[in-house]
Amino acid sequence: MEFTPIAPIRPIIDPAGTQQAGGAERAGASLFATVFQSAIDNVRETDAKKVDLEYKLATGQLDNPAELTLAASNASNAALLLMELRNKALDVYNELMRVSL
Repeated sequence: MEFTPIAPIRPIIDPAGTQQAGGAERAGASLFATVFQSAIDNVRETDAKKVDLEYKLATGQLDNPAELTLAASNASNAALLLMELRNKALDVYNELMRVSL
């Protein structure tokens, strides 16, 4: 009976920018990383817009306060979406860990 060692855990996003082993596994990881990164970027952008509109409202430069309300709702929804993506990813991971081979 031959035992093969378990491969170490590799990060989804490579901070050094080097390419890792290819194949379908890399394509799936890349797709997940792209979706998750776009959700993170969306949260940052919507929050920055909300903060800018809050500043404009506080300094009297904002003519329509409804824009701030919409921006706050968009920022809240983006954060909720990101949290749900994280929760679903953790649920899938936990489910995969329960699978017995």
